[in-house]
Amino acid sequence: MYDLIIRETEIFDGTGAPSRRGDLAIEGSKIAAVGAPSQSAREIVDGTNLALAPGFIDVHTHDDFAVILHPDMAFKTLGGVTTVVVGNCGFGPAPWKPASRFAATVDPRPLPQWEGFRGYMQTLEANPPAVNVATLIGHGTARHAVMGLDAREPTGAEMAAMKEIVTEGLEAGCVGLSSGLIYDPGRHARTDELIDLASLMRGTGALYATHMRDEGLGLLSSVAEAIEIGERAGVPVQISHHKASGERAWGLVTQSLKLIEDAQSKGQNVHADQYPYTAGSTSLSAVFRDGAFGGPGRETAPKNVVIASAQGHSDWEGRSIEDLARAMGCSAPEAATQVLKQAPGATIIIHMMREEDVRTVMRHKSTMIGSDGIPTLDGKPHPRLYGTFARVLGHYARDENLFPMAEAIHRMTGFSAKKFGLTDRGVIAPGKAADLVLFDPKKIIDTGTFEDPKKTPLGIKAVYTNGQLTAQDGTATTARSGRTLRRA
Repeated sequence: MYDLIIRETEIFDGTGAPSRRGDLAIEGSKIAAVGAPSQSAREIVDGTNLALAPGFIDVHTHDDFAVILHPDMAFKTLGGVTTVVVGNCGFGPAPWKPASRFAATVDPRPLPQWEGFRGYMQTLEANPPAVNVATLIGHGTARHAVMGLDAREPTGAEMAAMKEIVTEGLEAGCVGLSSGLIYDPGRHARTDELIDLASLMRGTGALYATHMRDEGLGLLSSVAEAIEIGERAGVPVQISHHKASGERAWGLVTQSLKLIEDAQSKGQNVHADQYPYTAGSTSLSAVFRDGAFGGPGRETAPKNVVIASAQGHSDWEGRSIEDLARAMGCSAPEAATQVLKQAPGATIIIHMMREEDVRTVMRHKSTMIGSDGIPTLDGKPHPRLYGTFARVLGHYARDENLFPMAEAIHRMTGFSAKKFGLTDRGVIAPGKAADLVLFDPKKIIDTGTFEDPKKTPLGIKAVYTNGQLTAQDGTATTARSGRTLRRA
């Protein structure tokens, strides 16, 4: 007798193949049978008029500490997510001291202390969240641990110390190394430093994921640098949140995609991820530097910079820098300076992309889906934190017909699992992990807005993580069945 059978549903297996109607059986944490299981089950779910897909894999998250502070992970499970990749943009959960400083800017509540990446994973295993967690090593966190915020090249001893951190992470089972080359201290690293560290992953299957140096007018040189790092280090490359930022850079994505195609034609393993919105989100400190918004080729109008979270100043949240400047009776740079003085970890939403570029990147064969959401749950976070995957399926695949539903699902399941080495996830087949999403393909859609972002998507009926029900009809359950995923 199986534990669960989902009957007569439209099965999208995550490979990109057309759907087929059938049943699926779960036994324990695994998919036991697909098609027409002959055995009975302790529980039967009617999947008529519904679709079944592998659980969505969010390849670009900043949930490193949310999985500990918010173990129900409702903002992800209610959107169909069963696996998150943490440690992106150069910010990782170890070493502890710099990681805890970053954590405090997102959520001030205390965290348990752990030692290295192995300790982080053991912490998650002792107190599992509702989602699976795969971890990247953050270059910026490693550099901060060794060099602080120094704007210089590392000494030989400092480089050796950073390599020890990366090696510990790889031995613990991390799936790759990430960089954040617009943030302190990652922006001070030269290409050779990144190649030297990434080379430690050669032959392991671990990848190099990067928030590049410039997503504006310097987009093409930044993509070229990422490809060079992968080529010289001999490792796969993942370009984070591929976009053209700022009006003067709009349209450059056609050329950056060509760079990816050229690298792939030479045998390089290069791909990208994307969130389905024309606005991004990051820290105010990363955008406002030296008394100006952005930098050469990345100018940002204060009216397009909106406060998402500001600890102790909820009245600022949802308001643009231009609006705050008007209210404070000062210039926009002065208003930004005041915000950073009183809320140094303030996060923002930046309206900076055009819809045509979003569509161009999304339909390209190199692109998978990642939310890049910042879990500042007490503020007004970017709606991508909640609605990314439902938006791709409902708005872009179904309503806009940008690509077939089967392909959209592949870009958030099987494609992602293969790239990040999650060998037992991402596809529906006997013996694979029972990470599943049951949804109504006619109704699934995101509902959050920038004004009211914390909204549950519609049309998701049930979510299973390792065979356990983690969300049902818009409500998170008490199941904490996520696992710590290590590189195969």
